[in-house]
Amino acid sequence: MGSFQFRIPVRSRAIPPGSSALHLMAVKKRNTPTISGQDALARLRDGNRRFVADVRSSDTLPSRARRIELTAGQEPFAAILGCSDSRVPVEIVFDQGLGDLFVIRVAGNIVAPSQIGSVEFAAEQFGTRLVVVLGHSNCGAIQATLEQLQRPKENQSRNLHAIVDLVRPSVESLLATDLKHDLDALVDQAVRANIKASVNHLRHGSDIIEQLIQEDGLLVVGAEYSLKTGEVDFFEDAALVEERGARR
Repeated sequence: MGSFQFRIPVRSRAIPPGSSALHLMAVKKRNTPTISGQDALARLRDGNRRFVADVRSSDTLPSRARRIELTAGQEPFAAILGCSDSRVPVEIVFDQGLGDLFVIRVAGNIVAPSQIGSVEFAAEQFGTRLVVVLGHSNCGAIQATLEQLQRPKENQSRNLHAIVDLVRPSVESLLATDLKHDLDALVDQAVRANIKASVNHLRHGSDIIEQLIQEDGLLVVGAEYSLKTGEVDFFEDAALVEERGARR
């Protein structure tokens, strides 16, 4: 990646003169949405376009003023459930700064009770109204699951096996198709199937999340990051997701 260019900040992050930490905490209730799910999605799209173009907003650069501001609390505008892969650093991929994103990372971007609880916490405590399940191309956890299904290892770590067991339901059926003869295509489709399964699990695995989707504009969408291009492909249009939630 080439040298970064810089843009004029979109929003000020400096602490206003005379402001105190207590004043900053009183500005907004923690459970009040900072921005809508659709606006949050647009912000992520814009940030990813900057990342792909090797352009970084100066507004996202860490600073002493921003660190001090965040001691009063956080108001992340989106929550990202992503893979632990070192090649997919979420804040960098979306060109966001300190305090912007509530990030949950786990191999295979799987959904277990701790991940659901973390999303509930972000949505209720901080008013976050966008949740993105972010998978990526050539995911090692997906490849490990496919290998285990095709050539089971008896001595596999029980902890790794727990991850495989959560990925298995979303990808197992693909092995019954012609994709089993094309490993690259199989992995590609398995990555997307796993993302969609995690999205569905989040949407329907929690009464709190379901209620926020139906009544308070929470969006839960899937996306895939390309290791080659750096682009993030969002699977569903936010307006469609929001409309679907309103009809339920």
